[in-house]
Order: sequence, then structure tokens, then C-alpha cells
Amino acid sequence: MPDRPVPRSPPTVHETHVSTVFLVGDHAAKLKKPVRFPFLDLSTREARERMCHREVELNRRLSPDVYLGVFDIVGPDGAPRDHLVVMRRMPDGRRLSYLVRAGKVPPGALQELAHVIASFHSRAESSDTIDAAATRDAIAGRWETGFTEMAPLIVTPGAKALEDEIEARARRYLAGREAIFAARIDEGRIRDGHGDLLADDVFMLDDGPRILDCLEFDDELRYGDTLADIAFLAMDLERLGAPGLARELLTFHRGYGDDSYPETLAHQYIALRAHIRAKVEGLRADQGAPAAGETARDLLELAAAHLRRTRVALVLVGGAPGTGKSTLAAALATELDMVTLRTDEVRKDLAGMGHLERAGAGLDHGIYSEDHTHATYAEILDRARALLEVGESVVLDASWADEEFRVAARALAEETVSDLVELRCAVAEDIAAERIEARARRGDDPSDVTPEIGTQIGRRFDPWPQAVTIPTDGSRSDAMEVALAAFRDADPIARSATCRANGTFSPTGPAATSVR
Repeated sequence: MPDRPVPRSPPTVHETHVSTVFLVGDHAAKLKKPVRFPFLDLSTREARERMCHREVELNRRLSPDVYLGVFDIVGPDGAPRDHLVVMRRMPDGRRLSYLVRAGKVPPGALQELAHVIASFHSRAESSDTIDAAATRDAIAGRWETGFTEMAPLIVTPGAKALEDEIEARARRYLAGREAIFAARIDEGRIRDGHGDLLADDVFMLDDGPRILDCLEFDDELRYGDTLADIAFLAMDLERLGAPGLARELLTFHRGYGDDSYPETLAHQYIALRAHIRAKVEGLRADQGAPAAGETARDLLELAAAHLRRTRVALVLVGGAPGTGKSTLAAALATELDMVTLRTDEVRKDLAGMGHLERAGAGLDHGIYSEDHTHATYAEILDRARALLEVGESVVLDASWADEEFRVAARALAEETVSDLVELRCAVAEDIAAERIEARARRGDDPSDVTPEIGTQIGRRFDPWPQAVTIPTDGSRSDAMEVALAAFRDADPIARSATCRANGTFSPTGPAATSVR
């Protein structure tokens, strides 16, 4: 119930794409429209009656004191003509969307809301049928359905270009990430959720949040990852201009749910939710809602922005010892939020040694023998595969002197549908030798290399024409600038977009878009 009575006011009417809502005194009554969409058919009274009862049943899971029941509209003969969902009216001043726009979200409100939603998710129904809705192929199917239904709503070249980018990036991410979706199912993260969490339907009352209007017309659209459910509200907060609140909500929900996932998965689900909402707004625009077309445009841009952050990349940072490859690899991993794997550490892991323990072996001997080197590269690529398949980008810090190992890395990138970036650090031999000696004096690095071994490795280097050469005798910022430019240039979707003759596709910024 509201924490204080709703002030009396004249009756008002609000429209959605499927309902007309009448606000009268302390109550709200929702009348389903006799509409038919590809995803919903309410063209008969019986269908609307079933949907009204389903709406009350499902929404009582989160707000049992708000949903009063289904009331019949009868004719003079007493026969039902239609049906209303009757609810207690919530105070508009406590609507989350209003509080966000007004900058009045109370301290701790997002934490409380995240706790309520996480608790709901923990007790929500799960089953094999529900799990099936969250496989990689099922999520791909949702995207493809959205693309099909969005197509007739797009009316400008700019919107078409943006939708093309969304399609390409969503498909590329999903193609190599079956493992993360399977892992989420194995962890028990798939539930019968809300399905349509929006800030307009959340009310922050003194005695706790009330969450209304779950998605009742298609059970499968409610089934899914709990991350996908909370991502809908995070997306909506971002659309309202509050990305900080969106991040706060996700962080609290993750903590209360004791959850862990790669950030790319969250971005993918936020993008999916934005695209679904863009379709809904496009349908409203088709019905004549004047502002809905602009809202749909904003949502498409939001979807594209998050999908750009789902890029999964395999970055090879190589070069002879002392050329600064480990420094560059660490800086890139920090800048781009990637995982770093280093052969110097993996080599000693395989030998059962501590990372700073000295091997005392020369080139081609001991842990630096040909067999151990092959085992080291096989292991580092296996570790990289496990990360790439769940959506984590990886920087591999190794010499990459042998073309054999680079070929294996290229195959891995192709198999996991990951963007490949090949970088070779280069510096004069005397500078490399000085760096190696200084590193040995510090004793804080896993490498056992000496200046002499470094020179030998450098002179054995197989030709590497695919790599972008990065001089490291200048400032670190100069080297990073070259490396980051190479990373941007390795985006295959951005490359294909740049080549398009019409020039309307902008993969690095908003496109001019319009939907009906």
C-alpha cells in the first residue's frame, strides 16, 4: 500500500501500446486493448480475460498488496463485455523514473531495490523448461526475432545503418560464447523473472519498493538469466540519464545474489533489453504516439553503445626480451579491462616453481627446452580459450618469436570468434640489454633471461609481417597510443562499416536514426 493517501484528483487516462489505464481516486484500472501483434494477440474478449488474470497472479509475486483482482465489465444482460485489472494507485511522486529525473533518489534506495529484486530472483521458479530459454541459441533467437520485428519500423538510412551494426555485433558476440550461457544455467541463474523491469513501474515507498507490471503475455519472455532481468532496469536508468545509478544497481544486485559474470555478458543483456524496448517504442510510434519515435532512436543508440563493449579480443604482445612487451601488455590489460597471461609465469607454473624462483637454465635447456616451450604455449592458449569462450578478452605476453605459435593463436581467435590483435615491441639491442640487467638487479620479475639470451632470441625471430610494430624507446604513452590504435583497427565490424559507400554507419558514435 502507499505510505500515505493519494490526493484526490480528476480521473485521468494513460495509454500504452497494449492497455488503457484509468486513474480514479485511490485506484487504477487497466483495460487491455483489442490489439494483435506478432508477439501478442488480444483481439478476443476471452484472450483479454485470460491475460488479466495472469497479470494479477504474476504481479502478486512482488506486490501482493497492490493488485486487487480482475473486475468484469458487463452489459445490460449481465454478460461480460470486457475485463479490468484493478489496483491500488501508487503515488506518482514516488515513481522511480520521476525521482531519477528530478535528482531525488533517496540515499540507499538503489541498494534496497537491488535487495528486493535479488530476493525475488532467489525464490523465483526454476526448471529445465525455464533453463532452456537462456541457452546461447535461445538468446540468439530472441535477437533474431527482434531484428525481424524491428525491420518494418525503420524508415531512414541512418537507422538502418545503426541496426546493421547492432545485428553484426550481437551475432559476433553470441557466436563464440556458448560456454558462458551454459555456465549460467549450471550455476542456477535462470529463473521465471519479471521480464519488463522499468523505472516507470517501480515505486519507492517508505515501507519498501513496489514493483509492478511484469511481463505476463509470454512466459518464455519472462524466463531468463537473473542478470538479464536486472539489466532491463539498468538499461532504463541509463536511458533516463543516470548511468551511475545503473552501475550501482548492478553492483548491489551482484553482491546480494553472490553472482559473478564477465562484464561483456552484462553489456550484451543491456543491449538486448534496449533493443526490445526500442521495438516497443517503435510500435507505439506506429500507433501515433508523438515522442515514441525519438525514444526508440535513443534506445537503438544505447543498444549499439553497449554492444561495442562486448568485443572479445585476443591480443598478442610479443618481441624479444627487454623490448618492453610485458610493460605494454600490463598497461593494455588495465586500459581495456582484459586478463593478462604471461609465458614467463605459465612456464614456471608447469615446472612447479614460484614465479620469482630462478631456473638457472640457459636457452634450449631445462624449462627453456623446446619441449617445455611447446608445453608452455599450449597451456597459455588453453587458458586463453577458457577465458575467451566466457566473454573475457585476453592479452598474451610472450616473445611470439616462432610463427608456429602465432598460427596456433590465430586459429584460437577464429575458433572463439574473437578479434585478433598482433603487436611486436621493438627497441635497439643495447637498450634492451640495459633493461634486462636492471630487471635482474631488482629481482622482481619472473623472467630468467640474460642480455646474451635476449640477443639470441631477437636474432632467431621468425618474420612477423602481420604484427603492428611498436617502438618502445620513447614514452609509454606514445607506445600505448600506437597499441590502442591497432586495437581499434582490428575491429572487423568497424572496418566493414568504414568501407561502406553511403557513409551513414558510425561505429564509434551515435548515428542519425529514426523509427516510426
